[in-house]
Amino acid sequence: MFLNKSMIKTLQQIEIQKQGGIILGKGLSAVMAAAKPGVSTLALDDIFVTTVRSLGGEPAFLGYKGYPKSICTSINDEVVHGIPGKRRLKEGDLFSLDGGLRYKGLCTDMARTMGIGKISASAQKLLSVTQTALALGVAVAKAGNTIGDIGFAIKNYVEKNGFSVVRSLVGHGIGTEVHEEPQVPNFGKKGQGKTLTAGMVLAIEPMVNIGQFQVNFSQDGWTITTKDGTLSAHFEDTIAITKKDPQILTKLAL
Repeated sequence: MFLNKSMIKTLQQIEIQKQGGIILGKGLSAVMAAAKPGVSTLALDDIFVTTVRSLGGEPAFLGYKGYPKSICTSINDEVVHGIPGKRRLKEGDLFSLDGGLRYKGLCTDMARTMGIGKISASAQKLLSVTQTALALGVAVAKAGNTIGDIGFAIKNYVEKNGFSVVRSLVGHGIGTEVHEEPQVPNFGKKGQGKTLTAGMVLAIEPMVNIGQFQVNFSQDGWTITTKDGTLSAHFEDTIAITKKDPQILTKLAL
């Protein structure tokens, strides 16, 4: 399939994204350390901004298509794009945190879901399955494989565990902009879709629901929830396709 040259990053660009990914990981780690019962999501947004700016980064989500904050804070049945505000975390919540960073003109994107205090066994399984699904998707993101190989690996594992992957939201390329081509669905068929090439940088991000895959779009224009009200989890890393194994550019500092 046709490959847009803008999808291919130089080694120097990937190194900058790796440096930015370290800063982003420190920002998300600071938020996760502070995410406890009684803490407001707005306070967590402030922690992220303060942390990444102190390290030379800039929040990539702030103002992106009008988004009003710097991170996305999604709780329980909120899949993605929850807006930080006065809402306070509670014991037993499932908390998804998604952050983007711009560093020296290039972006990285990363998400993690965590339990607040003690969570249910089903919620803990959802976390484990979604995190493993991300790892499986990353593992097949090698030059010569396809976008469909990534989606198949994620969807196959998730559905074997009785959960579902969101269909209307997908991963993406990333570089000078937060969202670039190609799209990276969390479902697909082996061997189908664009062929992966060394130099591509992708944000792979399984969004997994305990119930059905359908979602609702909230009146605030951003927050997306599960249609059936069940829990959802979201894990994401920015990776670079190399001539060997994929390189993960975003890592927590915990």
